[in-house]
Amino acid sequence: MPYIMTLISLWGADSFIKRRIEKGDFTGEKPLADGKIVVKRHHNRGAMLNLGDNNQYFIALLSLVFSAFVTGIFAATLGQKGKGILKTGLALMLGGAYSNTYDRLRRKYVVDYLSFRLLSAETCRSQLVGKLVTRFNGVVFNLGDFGIIIGAMLLVISELCSK
Repeated sequence: MPYIMTLISLWGADSFIKRRIEKGDFTGEKPLADGKIVVKRHHNRGAMLNLGDNNQYFIALLSLVFSAFVTGIFAATLGQKGKGILKTGLALMLGGAYSNTYDRLRRKYVVDYLSFRLLSAETCRSQLVGKLVTRFNGVVFNLGDFGIIIGAMLLVISELCSK
């Protein structure tokens, strides 16, 4: 039951924040934590980093198929004893996947709203690193994205620890 609650909580929290971001007269950027975190509305019409934004139907279908596949794995593992890291990882992945898939099907884009400005490109000695920092500073995430990323890392950990 805690794994299902994790999934529902992440999906619900991300959906709630997305609704608030979309409903409000939210324009521009709102810096938090001394400007290290920035809240801003971004509509991602593709997959990660707007990849595939010219083929939204395919991305939505792929997202739906992936969500269904992982749901099947999650359902199969729920009845098994142990495997807490695996179940937690799948729950986090699905919470994020359900939220983003819902957006793709309903809105035709995913609402992203969190960006990080941890470094300044001007402070980098290397031009290449400065370009990477600038690129990272422009990426906008949502809570579901973190669920997918952390969940995937937990899946890898669970696989490495099970041998």
